[in-house]
Amino acid sequence: MKQHQLGRNGPMVGAIGFGCMGLSDFYNPDRRNDDAAIAVLNHALDLGVTMLDTADMYGPFTNEILVGKAIAERRDQVFLATKFGIMRDSDGKRLGINGRPDYVRQSCDNSLQRLKVDVIDLYYLHRKDPTVPVEETVGAMADLVKAGKVRYLGLSEANADTIKRGHAVHPITALQSEYSLWTRDPEESVLPVCRKLGIGFVAYSPLGRGFLSGQIRDANFAAGDFRLSSPRFQGDNLAANLALVDKVQEIAREKRITAAQLALAWLVAQGWDVVPIPGTSNLQRVQENVAAAEVELDSATLQRITDVMPRSGVSGARYNDDGMRTVNL
Repeated sequence: MKQHQLGRNGPMVGAIGFGCMGLSDFYNPDRRNDDAAIAVLNHALDLGVTMLDTADMYGPFTNEILVGKAIAERRDQVFLATKFGIMRDSDGKRLGINGRPDYVRQSCDNSLQRLKVDVIDLYYLHRKDPTVPVEETVGAMADLVKAGKVRYLGLSEANADTIKRGHAVHPITALQSEYSLWTRDPEESVLPVCRKLGIGFVAYSPLGRGFLSGQIRDANFAAGDFRLSSPRFQGDNLAANLALVDKVQEIAREKRITAAQLALAWLVAQGWDVVPIPGTSNLQRVQENVAAAEVELDSATLQRITDVMPRSGVSGARYNDDGMRTVNL
């Protein structure tokens, strides 16, 4: 797979990574199958994926354990990223956001234990704690680098000011936020400040929670699927968004690729510093997603894609009200 770089001074990773969240949580939680998930992760590594992305709150806790099992014999092939800051109890109940220094240290030690590794390659603050200055949280994260427990630091869903403040304490290697054809908010201020500071951009939900694949035509999700609470999948919003996806599918058919490949290839084309991390529990979809890294889109096609899916064209917020209160802080 072609390589992209996480920022000006960061590591090289596969141009398409793998988001592990859905293997344990949030999508069809009753259908979780760890053996099948481990097979999917190994298939992704076989195809050239190097970056695996997890978090302590996925599961909760179980996704890190799963990833640890999957990479036990292949640690040297993996650029391992995990996150902390969103607290959940063992039953999954949300307990708030915590960026206090003592919690940073405790969370890292717990993640290392669950992942069964000696060092985490990229450690993210999952969400900024509004009660704790980001300088204090990043300062504690920097201590983990000094202690050899973490190699690089990242922030997730942070606004431009928070990124600058955190970067002033310790170099931030990557900023992770939702970015796709139907979530282009980062283009306004976050992506420009990342590029000014030499910070890489990791795009989660690059397929719009599966919507950009063109396979979703209604909101008939299984009980417990968090998309049931997403405004973008409801009522008139869903109908309007389906009309946009149909236009993307039309372009994909002309290129003889899938709509998912077109959406991923569009992201890969946004720059050498952008790394999308699609997730899937399907072996065939892994192959489809990875193949998107080799799709070349000329400037005319890229412009046509953005014309049919304009930045302000998507209907509905990407999270419900509670979720939106935790982003862009």
